[in-house]
Amino acid sequence: MKTEILEIDESSLALSKRIIESGGVVAMPTETVYGLGANAFDSAAVERIFEIKGRPNDNPLIVHVHKDYDISTLVEDVPEYAKLLAKAFLPGPLTMVYKSKGTVSKAVSCGLDTLAIRVPSHEGAQRFLKFVNLPIAAPSANVSKHVSPTTAEHVYSDLNGKIELILDGGKSEGGIESTVLDCTGDIPVILRSGLITREMIAQVVGECGEYVYKDGMRAISPGMKYKHYSPNCRTVLFNFDELDKAVKLYREETSRGVKVYLLCDDKTVQEAKVENVLNLGKDENEIASNLYLKLREGEKVADLIIAVAPEKQDGVMVGVMNRLSKACR
Repeated sequence: MKTEILEIDESSLALSKRIIESGGVVAMPTETVYGLGANAFDSAAVERIFEIKGRPNDNPLIVHVHKDYDISTLVEDVPEYAKLLAKAFLPGPLTMVYKSKGTVSKAVSCGLDTLAIRVPSHEGAQRFLKFVNLPIAAPSANVSKHVSPTTAEHVYSDLNGKIELILDGGKSEGGIESTVLDCTGDIPVILRSGLITREMIAQVVGECGEYVYKDGMRAISPGMKYKHYSPNCRTVLFNFDELDKAVKLYREETSRGVKVYLLCDDKTVQEAKVENVLNLGKDENEIASNLYLKLREGEKVADLIIAVAPEKQDGVMVGVMNRLSKACR
């Protein structure tokens, strides 16, 4: 199968619609990461996503819709707090989980009675979703457990020959996957941290819980189980106050002929004073935007990536640390 990367225009949108309607999959940009999308009503198409990615079939998917799509056809009652959050943050990097009406394929939610809905803010994603006018089930457009893609070229690197079309919407500026929020209870509960933080949610609706996943539990949200976001090289993670240990390991491994790169924020780069660095940036938004980009850059040149966590670990950094710890697991 030939894989094409096409800019988003009327021609590529028409092609994407033909592929989706015929049971195929299309890689699409979002403001967080690129997604691998299929018609959520089509079980065979949804199952192709799992097959293409090598994704475990107990890891649920998120359904993407355009901003004017009537989600009442897909989910049961939407609580008042969810409506307030939708008004505040959608379209945007927030996925909201509701009780499902069972209208989409059961393969989407892996047998759960809930459905995760997302309205991406990326202009190209909105054009695609509006053009096909279907709910699109889409995880990240990469081989399972590998670093999530933030460019069309990342998708091509992982899925060349496995899919027909990658819609090129430029770099995904958000950089990490959406916040996933359980909206089935009395208060919203974060299932996966992202760019919309617990503090931001609580500011709108007053309360916000946080789900703690433990090994062996069933995954009720993407990103809970398994190793994720991992580059194709060795990785190790140090805390922000362990820079001396990280630099010591860097020098020891380098002296043995190992190609080592230090992955850290700009402040740590200045303190570390080593030659090979993958600089994540100066603030939490830059760090989130650059995390996957730098991990993919690193795997091309390094035998070992030594990551040093930033000192700031609240807000958006909760989501960054979630990804970084899984990448270095």
